[in-house]
Amino acid sequence: MTHKRIAIVGYGTAGQAAAVLLSRDGNHVEVFERVATPGPVGAGLLLQPTGLQALWRMGLLGGVLEHGAVVERLFGDLPCGRAVMDMRYAALDARLAGVGMQRGALFSILAHAWEGHAAVQADTAITDVLDDGRTLLDQRGSRHGPFDLVVLADGAASTLRGAVAMPSLDVPYPWGALWCLLPQAHWPHVHELRQRYVAARKMIGLLPVGTRPGDDTPRLSFFWSLPVAAFDRWEAWKDEVAALWPEAAALLRGIDSPLHLARARYRDTVMRDWHRGRVVLVGDAAHAMSPQLGQGVNMALLDALALADALRGEAALADALAHYQRERRRHLRIYHAWSRWLTPMFQSERDLVARLRDVALVPAGKLPVGRTHMLRVLSGTQRGLFGQVALDPRFVDELGARVRGMSRVSHGQSVPNA
Repeated sequence: MTHKRIAIVGYGTAGQAAAVLLSRDGNHVEVFERVATPGPVGAGLLLQPTGLQALWRMGLLGGVLEHGAVVERLFGDLPCGRAVMDMRYAALDARLAGVGMQRGALFSILAHAWEGHAAVQADTAITDVLDDGRTLLDQRGSRHGPFDLVVLADGAASTLRGAVAMPSLDVPYPWGALWCLLPQAHWPHVHELRQRYVAARKMIGLLPVGTRPGDDTPRLSFFWSLPVAAFDRWEAWKDEVAALWPEAAALLRGIDSPLHLARARYRDTVMRDWHRGRVVLVGDAAHAMSPQLGQGVNMALLDALALADALRGEAALADALAHYQRERRRHLRIYHAWSRWLTPMFQSERDLVARLRDVALVPAGKLPVGRTHMLRVLSGTQRGLFGQVALDPRFVDELGARVRGMSRVSHGQSVPNA
């Protein structure tokens, strides 16, 4: 394998994972990040089995499970108590689970895994890619390079993806969410992502996300869905949460300022091509989508892993990048489609669509074929309509053993689930 000089633009999950993996293969990696102090964006995330397997292959599963919270069930209901969604990983495989995690914890774990973390070129916004990826131009007019490969990991709102191609679809969603982290306190559902809906107009969610380095307080990630245009009209929502979900209201007492809440906006972006010349896209820069399937971070990790594997397995750069694109698009295509279909069911003003969701989703999940397909999509293992992403048996066994131990300990320390 010929070692390369590689530039990575963006230091989110995709950029971090790519830096770890490409450096381990002996490449010289330089990272450029536009913000002055790189750090996590957002409150919490849900790692699915596919993403966990990627971290296992990176040797980071132990640290993730040390800080994360085991999530065994995804449950959503209406204020009247009627279940709308009820999915358990054990129905797919008793050894599988998701892991809720603070973004700060995952950021720290990936940063610690890369020796070059301290050398990230922060406060350096790359404004252009020149010479098919040989050279980068920053906001001060400085040039960087020459590089053998440029990895664009600058997120859903990428300003550089045009260096590869113009998107065939790039549409911002009118709905977003307000997020924050809350102490877990006496919340009883410590192994469940819980959501409550009012049609598709209102959605409240609470996800256990464990601890982070330097802070041993177990926390929940809270999110409140609303149109982006309504972000500044946030004051009344605490009363709405109290009325819709009294059990969760006590957790929110400390939130009395919009500064306590992060704002999340989403895009639906489809790229016909993920690479051109010496430039390649990873993460949301390649395939931004709605968060309804909870796959963003997982897909970013899989992108980084697939890119490293392709560069290791193909002698010619063009062949490696084509192989990477082919493999990842085969996996992602169905997630883009499902994300586009599901979003109006949970974030829209389409009351008829929401009523159909309320009537059909739980019964569909009880049918063997429907349940298996839904769980494969949830776990990130669905590939096309009929294919499946294989999970390494060694990983599944290790995850199952660790998850069983964590579940026994935390069940013993918490209030039993209602």
